Amino acid sequence: MASITSLGIGSGLDLNGLLGQLQQAERAKLEPIEQQRQEQQVQISAYGETQGALSGFESAANRLNDPSLFEGRNAEVTGSAVQAAADNEAAPGEYGVTVDQLAAAGSLATQRVDDPSAEISSGATDLDLTFEDAALNTTVNIAADSTLEDIRDAVNADPEAAVSASVINDGEGYRLALMSEETGEQASITGTNFDAVADQATLSDATVTQAGQDANLEVNGIAITSTTNQVEGAIQGVTLDLQQQGSSTVTVTRDDDSIHEAVTDFVDAYNELRDTTGRLTAFNGAEGEPGALIGDSAVRMLESSLRSDLAAGVSVDGEQHLLSDMGLSLAVDGTLNLDAEQLDTALADDPDSVAGFFTGDSEEGGLAGRLSVTAGQLLDQNGALERSISGAENRIDSLNDRYELTEQRIEQTIDRYRTQFGQLDSMMAEMNQTSAFLTQQLSQLGGSAGGDSMG
Repeated sequence: MASITSLGIGSGLDLNGLLGQLQQAERAKLEPIEQQRQEQQVQISAYGETQGALSGFESAANRLNDPSLFEGRNAEVTGSAVQAAADNEAAPGEYGVTVDQLAAAGSLATQRVDDPSAEISSGATDLDLTFEDAALNTTVNIAADSTLEDIRDAVNADPEAAVSASVINDGEGYRLALMSEETGEQASITGTNFDAVADQATLSDATVTQAGQDANLEVNGIAITSTTNQVEGAIQGVTLDLQQQGSSTVTVTRDDDSIHEAVTDFVDAYNELRDTTGRLTAFNGAEGEPGALIGDSAVRMLESSLRSDLAAGVSVDGEQHLLSDMGLSLAVDGTLNLDAEQLDTALADDPDSVAGFFTGDSEEGGLAGRLSVTAGQLLDQNGALERSISGAENRIDSLNDRYELTEQRIEQTIDRYRTQFGQLDSMMAEMNQTSAFLTQQLSQLGGSAGGDSMG
Protein backbone atom coordinates (compact mmCIF):
# COMPACT_ATOMS: atom_id res chain seq x y z
CA MET A 1 0.00 0.00 0.00
CA ALA A 2 1.45 3.38 -1.02
CA SER A 3 2.29 5.97 1.61
CA ILE A 4 -0.35 8.59 2.40
CA THR A 5 1.80 10.80 4.60
CA SER A 6 2.10 13.57 1.93
CA LEU A 7 -1.64 14.09 1.63
CA GLY A 8 -2.92 17.43 2.92
CA ILE A 9 0.31 19.40 2.44
CA GLY A 10 -1.11 21.40 -0.39
CA SER A 11 -4.61 21.89 0.98
CA GLY A 12 -3.87 22.04 4.66
CA LEU A 13 -6.68 19.53 5.25
CA ASP A 14 -6.25 16.36 7.41
CA LEU A 15 -6.64 14.08 4.42
CA ASN A 16 -4.42 11.38 5.99
CA GLY A 17 -6.75 11.13 8.97
CA LEU A 18 -9.80 11.08 6.76
CA LEU A 19 -8.32 8.37 4.54
CA GLY A 20 -7.44 6.30 7.63
CA GLN A 21 -11.02 6.52 8.87
CA LEU A 22 -12.35 5.46 5.48
CA GLN A 23 -9.89 2.54 5.43
CA GLN A 24 -11.01 1.44 8.91
CA ALA A 25 -14.63 1.63 7.85
CA GLU A 26 -13.93 -0.45 4.74
CA ARG A 27 -12.01 -3.12 6.67
CA ALA A 28 -15.00 -3.51 8.98
CA LYS A 29 -16.48 -5.48 6.08
CA LEU A 30 -13.95 -8.25 6.90
CA GLU A 31 -15.14 -8.70 10.47
CA PRO A 32 -18.28 -10.77 9.67
CA ILE A 33 -16.19 -13.05 7.45
CA GLU A 34 -13.56 -13.51 10.16
CA GLN A 35 -16.28 -14.23 12.71
CA GLN A 36 -17.76 -16.89 10.42
CA ARG A 37 -14.31 -18.45 9.98
CA GLN A 38 -13.85 -18.60 13.75
CA GLU A 39 -17.30 -20.15 14.16
CA GLN A 40 -16.39 -22.89 11.67
CA GLN A 41 -13.09 -23.54 13.46
CA VAL A 42 -14.97 -23.83 16.77
CA GLN A 43 -17.34 -26.30 15.15
CA ILE A 44 -14.45 -28.40 13.82
CA SER A 45 -12.92 -28.49 17.31
CA ALA A 46 -16.31 -29.48 18.74
CA TYR A 47 -16.66 -32.29 16.17
CA GLY A 48 -13.16 -33.46 17.11
CA GLU A 49 -14.09 -33.48 20.79
CA THR A 50 -17.21 -35.49 19.96
CA GLN A 51 -15.14 -37.95 17.93
CA GLY A 52 -12.76 -38.42 20.85
CA ALA A 53 -15.58 -39.20 23.27
CA LEU A 54 -17.25 -41.50 20.74
CA SER A 55 -13.96 -43.31 20.11
CA GLY A 56 -13.59 -43.91 23.85
CA PHE A 57 -17.10 -45.33 23.95
CA GLU A 58 -16.36 -47.55 20.94
CA SER A 59 -13.31 -48.98 22.75
CA ALA A 60 -15.39 -49.71 25.85
CA ALA A 61 -18.05 -51.41 23.71
CA ASN A 62 -15.40 -53.47 21.91
CA ARG A 63 -14.04 -54.75 25.21
CA LEU A 64 -17.54 -55.73 26.32
CA ASN A 65 -18.09 -57.41 22.96
CA ASP A 66 -15.17 -59.82 23.50
CA PRO A 67 -16.51 -63.30 24.41
CA SER A 68 -13.27 -64.17 26.23
CA LEU A 69 -14.14 -61.52 28.83
CA PHE A 70 -16.99 -63.72 30.05
CA GLU A 71 -14.84 -66.85 29.97
CA GLY A 72 -12.14 -65.47 32.27
CA ARG A 73 -11.26 -67.43 35.41
CA ASN A 74 -9.64 -66.59 38.73
CA ALA A 75 -7.59 -69.05 40.78
CA GLU A 76 -7.51 -68.28 44.49
CA VAL A 77 -5.11 -70.23 46.72
CA THR A 78 -5.17 -70.85 50.45
CA GLY A 79 -2.02 -72.34 51.89
CA SER A 80 1.59 -71.74 50.86
CA ALA A 81 2.40 -75.00 49.07
CA VAL A 82 1.50 -73.74 45.59
CA GLN A 83 0.64 -70.70 43.54
CA ALA A 84 -1.87 -71.01 40.70
CA ALA A 85 -3.07 -69.27 37.54
CA ALA A 86 -6.17 -70.18 35.55
CA ASP A 87 -7.07 -69.66 31.90
CA ASN A 88 -10.43 -69.78 30.12
CA GLU A 89 -10.37 -73.59 29.95
CA ALA A 90 -10.45 -74.02 33.73
CA ALA A 91 -13.64 -75.41 35.22
CA PRO A 92 -14.90 -73.59 38.32
CA GLY A 93 -14.45 -75.69 41.42
CA GLU A 94 -12.30 -76.40 44.48
CA TYR A 95 -9.17 -78.55 44.31
CA GLY A 96 -7.03 -79.87 47.15
CA VAL A 97 -3.30 -79.96 46.32
CA THR A 98 -0.66 -81.69 48.46
CA VAL A 99 3.02 -81.30 47.58
CA ASP A 100 5.13 -84.23 48.83
CA GLN A 101 8.36 -83.41 46.99
CA LEU A 102 9.64 -80.54 44.87
CA ALA A 103 11.45 -81.15 41.61
CA ALA A 104 15.20 -80.51 41.82
CA ALA A 105 18.10 -80.35 39.42
CA GLY A 106 20.98 -82.80 39.87
CA SER A 107 24.46 -81.48 40.67
CA LEU A 108 27.96 -82.94 40.75
CA ALA A 109 31.32 -81.71 42.04
CA THR A 110 34.56 -82.95 40.40
CA GLN A 111 37.93 -83.81 42.00
CA ARG A 112 39.94 -80.98 43.53
CA VAL A 113 42.75 -78.93 42.04
CA ASP A 114 45.03 -76.60 43.95
CA ASP A 115 44.91 -73.58 41.65
CA PRO A 116 41.96 -72.77 39.36
CA SER A 117 44.15 -70.68 37.11
CA ALA A 118 46.93 -73.23 36.69
CA GLU A 119 47.15 -75.45 33.63
CA ILE A 120 45.75 -78.87 34.50
CA SER A 121 45.35 -80.46 31.08
CA SER A 122 48.58 -81.02 29.12
CA GLY A 123 46.90 -81.91 25.84
CA ALA A 124 43.62 -81.51 24.06
CA THR A 125 41.07 -83.94 25.41
CA ASP A 126 37.34 -84.57 25.89
CA LEU A 127 35.24 -84.10 29.02
CA ASP A 128 32.48 -86.73 29.10
CA LEU A 129 29.21 -85.88 30.87
CA THR A 130 26.73 -88.65 31.67
CA PHE A 131 23.12 -88.30 32.79
CA GLU A 132 20.35 -90.48 34.15
CA ASP A 133 18.76 -90.15 30.72
CA ALA A 134 21.46 -91.50 28.40
CA ALA A 135 20.04 -89.43 25.54
CA LEU A 136 21.52 -86.37 27.27
CA ASN A 137 25.06 -87.77 27.42
CA THR A 138 27.53 -85.48 25.68
CA THR A 139 31.22 -84.72 25.25
CA VAL A 140 32.81 -81.27 25.63
CA ASN A 141 36.05 -80.59 23.79
CA ILE A 142 38.80 -79.28 26.10
CA ALA A 143 41.77 -77.46 24.57
CA ALA A 144 45.36 -78.21 25.50
CA ASP A 145 46.87 -76.35 28.46
CA SER A 146 43.41 -75.58 29.88
CA THR A 147 42.91 -74.42 33.46
CA LEU A 148 39.97 -75.30 35.66
CA GLU A 149 38.46 -71.96 34.73
CA ASP A 150 39.01 -72.71 31.02
CA ILE A 151 37.19 -76.02 31.42
CA ARG A 152 34.31 -74.23 33.14
CA ASP A 153 34.08 -71.77 30.26
CA ALA A 154 34.20 -74.56 27.66
CA VAL A 155 31.30 -76.36 29.34
CA ASN A 156 29.19 -73.20 29.55
CA ALA A 157 29.89 -72.41 25.90
CA ASP A 158 28.71 -75.82 24.68
CA PRO A 159 24.93 -75.70 23.90
CA GLU A 160 24.71 -79.50 24.12
CA ALA A 161 26.22 -79.75 27.62
CA ALA A 162 22.82 -79.61 29.43
CA VAL A 163 24.59 -78.33 32.56
CA SER A 164 25.87 -75.06 33.92
CA ALA A 165 29.42 -75.03 35.31
CA SER A 166 31.06 -73.00 38.07
CA VAL A 167 34.25 -73.13 40.15
CA ILE A 168 33.85 -73.51 43.92
CA ASN A 169 36.30 -73.62 46.81
CA ASP A 170 35.36 -76.32 49.32
CA GLY A 171 38.05 -75.27 51.80
CA GLU A 172 40.53 -77.92 50.67
CA GLY A 173 40.79 -77.03 47.01
CA TYR A 174 38.93 -75.93 43.90
CA ARG A 175 36.32 -78.10 42.23
CA LEU A 176 34.27 -77.86 39.06
CA ALA A 177 30.57 -77.82 40.02
CA LEU A 178 28.12 -79.02 37.36
CA MET A 179 24.35 -78.53 37.74
CA SER A 180 21.75 -79.86 35.35
CA GLU A 181 19.92 -77.15 33.48
CA GLU A 182 16.62 -79.00 33.86
CA THR A 183 14.97 -80.35 37.00
CA GLY A 184 13.81 -83.92 37.30
CA GLU A 185 15.30 -87.34 37.84
CA GLN A 186 16.01 -88.11 34.18
CA ALA A 187 17.86 -84.82 33.61
CA SER A 188 20.21 -85.44 36.58
CA ILE A 189 23.96 -85.51 35.87
CA THR A 190 25.47 -88.71 37.24
CA GLY A 191 29.15 -88.76 36.28
CA THR A 192 32.17 -87.32 34.45
CA ASN A 193 35.72 -88.32 33.49
CA PHE A 194 37.26 -85.21 34.97
CA ASP A 195 40.01 -87.21 36.72
CA ALA A 196 41.26 -88.36 33.31
CA VAL A 197 41.07 -84.87 31.82
CA ALA A 198 42.86 -83.03 34.65
CA ASP A 199 46.48 -84.16 35.12
CA GLN A 200 46.74 -82.25 38.40
CA ALA A 201 43.52 -83.45 39.99
CA THR A 202 43.80 -84.95 43.48
CA LEU A 203 42.59 -88.44 44.29
CA SER A 204 39.20 -87.33 45.67
CA ASP A 205 36.28 -88.80 43.78
CA ALA A 206 33.74 -86.80 41.82
CA THR A 207 30.69 -86.51 44.02
CA VAL A 208 27.02 -86.22 43.12
CA THR A 209 26.09 -83.51 45.60
CA GLN A 210 22.39 -83.71 44.80
CA ALA A 211 20.51 -86.21 42.73
CA GLY A 212 17.90 -84.80 40.39
CA GLN A 213 14.36 -85.57 41.44
CA ASP A 214 10.82 -85.24 40.14
CA ALA A 215 8.06 -83.37 41.90
CA ASN A 216 5.47 -85.53 43.62
CA LEU A 217 2.04 -84.12 44.40
CA GLU A 218 -1.59 -85.09 44.77
CA VAL A 219 -4.62 -83.28 43.38
CA ASN A 220 -7.85 -84.32 45.10
CA GLY A 221 -6.04 -87.51 46.18
CA ILE A 222 -4.71 -88.39 42.71
CA ALA A 223 -0.93 -88.90 42.63
CA ILE A 224 0.94 -86.87 40.00
CA THR A 225 4.62 -86.79 39.04
CA SER A 226 6.22 -83.82 37.28
CA THR A 227 9.77 -83.19 36.11
CA THR A 228 9.36 -79.46 36.92
CA ASN A 229 7.79 -77.41 39.68
CA GLN A 230 5.50 -75.75 37.14
CA VAL A 231 2.73 -78.25 36.62
CA GLU A 232 0.27 -77.85 33.76
CA GLY A 233 -2.70 -80.11 33.10
CA ALA A 234 -3.03 -81.62 36.57
CA ILE A 235 -6.08 -79.35 36.81
CA GLN A 236 -7.49 -78.47 33.37
CA GLY A 237 -6.75 -74.87 32.50
CA VAL A 238 -4.74 -74.29 35.69
CA THR A 239 -0.97 -73.91 36.02
CA LEU A 240 0.39 -74.87 39.43
CA ASP A 241 3.68 -73.37 40.61
CA LEU A 242 4.95 -75.62 43.41
CA GLN A 243 6.52 -73.62 46.24
CA GLN A 244 7.17 -76.01 49.12
CA GLN A 245 6.01 -79.23 50.74
CA GLY A 246 2.56 -78.96 52.27
CA SER A 247 -1.08 -78.54 51.31
CA SER A 248 -3.07 -75.83 49.55
CA THR A 249 -6.60 -75.39 48.30
CA VAL A 250 -7.08 -73.96 44.80
CA THR A 251 -10.50 -72.42 44.11
CA VAL A 252 -11.34 -71.62 40.48
CA THR A 253 -14.11 -69.07 39.94
CA ARG A 254 -15.47 -67.01 37.08
CA ASP A 255 -13.68 -63.65 36.80
CA ASP A 256 -16.69 -61.49 37.63
CA ASP A 257 -14.47 -58.57 38.66
CA SER A 258 -13.26 -58.09 35.08
CA ILE A 259 -16.85 -58.26 33.81
CA HIS A 260 -17.92 -55.64 36.35
CA GLU A 261 -14.99 -53.44 35.39
CA ALA A 262 -15.82 -53.70 31.67
CA VAL A 263 -19.52 -52.90 32.23
CA THR A 264 -18.63 -49.97 34.51
CA ASP A 265 -16.18 -48.59 31.93
CA PHE A 266 -18.87 -48.98 29.28
CA VAL A 267 -21.36 -46.99 31.37
CA ASP A 268 -18.78 -44.30 32.19
CA ALA A 269 -17.74 -43.97 28.53
CA TYR A 270 -21.36 -43.59 27.42
CA ASN A 271 -22.07 -40.97 30.07
CA GLU A 272 -18.91 -39.07 29.14
CA LEU A 273 -20.06 -39.06 25.51
CA ARG A 274 -23.53 -37.95 26.59
CA ASP A 275 -22.03 -35.15 28.70
CA THR A 276 -19.86 -34.01 25.79
CA THR A 277 -22.70 -33.86 23.25
CA GLY A 278 -25.02 -32.30 25.81
CA ARG A 279 -22.54 -29.52 26.57
CA LEU A 280 -21.80 -28.86 22.89
CA THR A 281 -25.50 -28.68 21.96
CA ALA A 282 -26.70 -26.76 25.03
CA PHE A 283 -28.89 -23.70 24.42
CA ASN A 284 -27.04 -21.83 27.16
CA GLY A 285 -23.55 -23.21 27.40
CA ALA A 286 -20.51 -21.83 29.18
CA GLU A 287 -20.94 -18.19 30.20
CA GLY A 288 -24.41 -18.14 28.70
CA GLU A 289 -23.14 -18.79 25.18
CA PRO A 290 -24.91 -21.44 23.04
CA GLY A 291 -23.07 -24.67 22.41
CA ALA A 292 -20.88 -24.89 19.30
CA LEU A 293 -23.04 -27.69 17.85
CA ILE A 294 -26.48 -26.54 18.94
CA GLY A 295 -29.06 -28.03 16.56
CA ASP A 296 -26.37 -29.97 14.67
CA SER A 297 -27.85 -32.81 12.61
CA ALA A 298 -24.80 -35.09 12.94
CA VAL A 299 -24.93 -34.97 16.73
CA ARG A 300 -28.68 -35.54 16.70
CA MET A 301 -28.12 -38.60 14.51
CA LEU A 302 -25.41 -39.86 16.88
CA GLU A 303 -27.56 -39.51 19.98
CA SER A 304 -30.61 -40.99 18.29
CA SER A 305 -28.71 -44.01 16.93
CA LEU A 306 -27.12 -44.88 20.27
CA ARG A 307 -30.40 -44.45 22.18
CA SER A 308 -32.13 -46.72 19.68
CA ASP A 309 -29.45 -49.40 20.10
CA LEU A 310 -29.65 -49.21 23.89
CA ALA A 311 -33.43 -49.37 23.97
CA ALA A 312 -33.69 -52.38 21.67
CA GLY A 313 -33.69 -55.75 23.35
CA VAL A 314 -31.35 -58.64 22.61
CA SER A 315 -32.50 -62.16 21.84
CA VAL A 316 -30.42 -64.85 23.56
CA ASP A 317 -31.37 -68.44 22.76
CA GLY A 318 -34.81 -67.26 21.67
CA GLU A 319 -35.47 -65.29 24.87
CA GLN A 320 -35.68 -61.49 24.81
CA HIS A 321 -33.49 -59.60 27.29
CA LEU A 322 -33.50 -55.87 28.11
CA LEU A 323 -31.06 -53.45 29.73
CA SER A 324 -32.86 -53.80 33.05
CA ASP A 325 -32.12 -57.54 33.13
CA MET A 326 -28.41 -56.67 33.35
CA GLY A 327 -28.83 -53.92 35.94
CA LEU A 328 -28.65 -51.14 33.34
CA SER A 329 -31.13 -48.31 32.86
CA LEU A 330 -31.45 -45.04 30.98
CA ALA A 331 -32.20 -42.09 33.26
CA VAL A 332 -34.48 -39.17 32.38
CA ASP A 333 -31.46 -36.99 31.61
CA GLY A 334 -30.22 -39.55 29.08
CA THR A 335 -27.38 -40.97 31.17
CA LEU A 336 -26.83 -44.68 31.69
CA ASN A 337 -26.99 -46.14 35.22
CA LEU A 338 -25.68 -49.44 36.57
CA ASP A 339 -27.16 -51.44 39.44
CA ALA A 340 -24.15 -53.55 40.46
CA GLU A 341 -26.25 -55.88 42.65
CA GLN A 342 -28.63 -56.63 39.79
CA LEU A 343 -25.65 -57.42 37.55
CA ASP A 344 -24.28 -59.75 40.25
CA THR A 345 -27.63 -61.52 40.38
CA ALA A 346 -27.73 -61.92 36.60
CA LEU A 347 -24.20 -63.34 36.56
CA ALA A 348 -25.02 -65.76 39.35
CA ASP A 349 -28.34 -66.92 37.90
CA ASP A 350 -27.49 -67.15 34.19
CA PRO A 351 -23.97 -66.10 33.20
CA ASP A 352 -24.45 -67.37 29.64
CA SER A 353 -27.37 -64.99 29.14
CA VAL A 354 -25.26 -62.07 30.36
CA ALA A 355 -22.51 -62.99 27.91
CA GLY A 356 -25.04 -63.44 25.11
CA PHE A 357 -26.70 -60.11 25.87
CA PHE A 358 -23.47 -58.20 25.36
CA THR A 359 -21.66 -60.33 22.78
CA GLY A 360 -24.56 -61.98 20.97
CA ASP A 361 -25.00 -65.59 19.89
CA SER A 362 -24.31 -67.28 16.58
CA GLU A 363 -27.36 -65.72 14.89
CA GLU A 364 -27.60 -62.19 16.24
CA GLY A 365 -25.11 -59.66 17.58
CA GLY A 366 -25.35 -58.49 21.17
CA LEU A 367 -25.74 -55.02 22.58
CA ALA A 368 -22.03 -54.23 22.72
CA GLY A 369 -21.44 -55.43 19.19
CA ARG A 370 -24.40 -53.44 17.90
CA LEU A 371 -23.18 -50.27 19.58
CA SER A 372 -19.64 -50.88 18.35
CA VAL A 373 -20.88 -51.12 14.76
CA THR A 374 -22.92 -47.92 15.14
CA ALA A 375 -19.98 -46.03 16.65
CA GLY A 376 -17.68 -47.32 13.90
CA GLN A 377 -20.07 -46.11 11.20
CA LEU A 378 -20.30 -42.67 12.80
CA LEU A 379 -16.50 -42.46 13.06
CA ASP A 380 -15.88 -43.76 9.54
CA GLN A 381 -14.31 -41.49 6.92
CA ASN A 382 -17.70 -41.43 5.22
CA GLY A 383 -19.60 -41.11 8.51
CA ALA A 384 -21.74 -38.21 9.66
CA LEU A 385 -19.04 -36.59 11.82
CA GLU A 386 -16.32 -36.69 9.15
CA ARG A 387 -18.78 -35.33 6.58
CA SER A 388 -19.62 -32.49 8.95
CA ILE A 389 -15.93 -31.72 9.47
CA SER A 390 -15.34 -31.77 5.71
CA GLY A 391 -18.29 -29.43 5.24
CA ALA A 392 -16.92 -26.99 7.79
CA GLU A 393 -13.47 -27.14 6.19
CA ASN A 394 -15.00 -26.42 2.78
CA ARG A 395 -16.87 -23.46 4.21
CA ILE A 396 -13.61 -22.15 5.69
CA ASP A 397 -11.96 -22.46 2.28
CA SER A 398 -14.82 -20.54 0.72
CA LEU A 399 -14.64 -17.89 3.46
CA ASN A 400 -10.88 -17.60 2.93
CA ASP A 401 -11.48 -16.90 -0.76
CA ARG A 402 -14.17 -14.39 0.12
CA TYR A 403 -11.89 -12.74 2.68
CA GLU A 404 -9.08 -12.41 0.13
CA LEU A 405 -11.42 -11.01 -2.53
CA THR A 406 -12.90 -8.51 -0.07
CA GLU A 407 -9.42 -7.39 0.96
CA GLN A 408 -8.55 -6.79 -2.71
CA ARG A 409 -11.71 -4.74 -3.19
CA ILE A 410 -10.95 -2.70 -0.07
CA GLU A 411 -7.44 -1.97 -1.35
CA GLN A 412 -8.87 -0.91 -4.69
CA THR A 413 -11.36 1.37 -2.94
CA ILE A 414 -8.67 2.92 -0.72
CA ASP A 415 -6.41 3.42 -3.75
CA ARG A 416 -9.27 5.21 -5.50
CA TYR A 417 -9.85 7.42 -2.43
CA ARG A 418 -6.12 8.15 -2.27
CA THR A 419 -6.06 9.21 -5.91
CA GLN A 420 -9.13 11.41 -5.43
CA PHE A 421 -7.68 12.96 -2.27
CA GLY A 422 -4.42 13.63 -4.12
CA GLN A 423 -6.36 15.39 -6.88
CA LEU A 424 -8.34 17.35 -4.28
CA ASP A 425 -5.11 18.31 -2.53
CA SER A 426 -3.58 19.56 -5.78
CA MET A 427 -6.71 21.48 -6.73
CA MET A 428 -6.95 23.08 -3.29
CA ALA A 429 -3.27 24.01 -3.48
CA GLU A 430 -3.84 25.74 -6.83
CA MET A 431 -6.91 27.52 -5.50
CA ASN A 432 -4.98 28.65 -2.45
CA GLN A 433 -2.22 30.01 -4.69
CA THR A 434 -4.77 31.85 -6.87
CA SER A 435 -6.51 33.24 -3.79
CA ALA A 436 -3.22 34.50 -2.39
CA PHE A 437 -2.31 36.11 -5.72
CA LEU A 438 -5.64 37.86 -6.05
CA THR A 439 -5.50 39.03 -2.49
CA GLN A 440 -2.08 40.54 -3.14
CA GLN A 441 -3.23 42.24 -6.32
CA LEU A 442 -6.32 43.68 -4.72
CA SER A 443 -4.26 44.95 -1.87
CA GLN A 444 -1.98 46.81 -4.27
CA LEU A 445 -4.91 48.29 -6.16
CA GLY A 446 -6.43 49.61 -2.98
CA GLY A 447 -3.18 51.41 -2.03
CA SER A 448 -2.86 53.15 -5.41
CA ALA A 449 -6.43 54.48 -5.30
CA GLY A 450 -5.92 56.10 -1.92
CA GLY A 451 -2.83 58.05 -3.10
CA ASP A 452 -4.64 59.62 -6.14
CA SER A 453 -7.43 61.02 -3.96
CA MET A 454 -5.03 62.94 -1.77
CA GLY A 455 -3.45 64.62 -4.77
